[in-house]
Amino acid sequence: MITFRTATLTDVDALNLLVNSAYRGDSSKKGWTTEADLLGGQRTDAEKIKEMIQDPFSRIELAMENDQILGCVYLKQENEALYFGMLTVNPDLQAKGIGKLLINHLESVAHHLKCHTIRMTVISVRTELIAFYERRGYKFTGKTEPFPENDPRFGLPKTKLLFHEFAKKLV
Repeated sequence: MITFRTATLTDVDALNLLVNSAYRGDSSKKGWTTEADLLGGQRTDAEKIKEMIQDPFSRIELAMENDQILGCVYLKQENEALYFGMLTVNPDLQAKGIGKLLINHLESVAHHLKCHTIRMTVISVRTELIAFYERRGYKFTGKTEPFPENDPRFGLPKTKLLFHEFAKKLV
């Protein structure tokens, strides 16, 4: 049975390993969320994860089963909106519905926080991922922003990249 909990500082190393294994390198190619062909380097680092956990307006929610972290998602409250990013599922467990459960959970958190909108940014060329979010009611807002090309904490682009913002209004 999958349960959810908020990450603590004791989870930093496990989260760093999980996120980087799902987004970068050969291990990420086991799953469908890999960015290894678009970006080199790391997806995040322990220091950034620690900052996320310690920020009073953000948190990382974990999908757990038998004390094992299956996936995670970063949430940041922005007034009446909830931003989410770093939606991650262990590459060996992808395509089993864990990502959908994490989205359902983050939407529940948004309702609890009285947020009216959930937003995120996605690399514009991640068409399969964009389709995944669109099937869940997220729509392109028309807003774009450049990918941070000179910040190795997010990875090293192999080509010019752009973020597209997607949002979903809650009822």
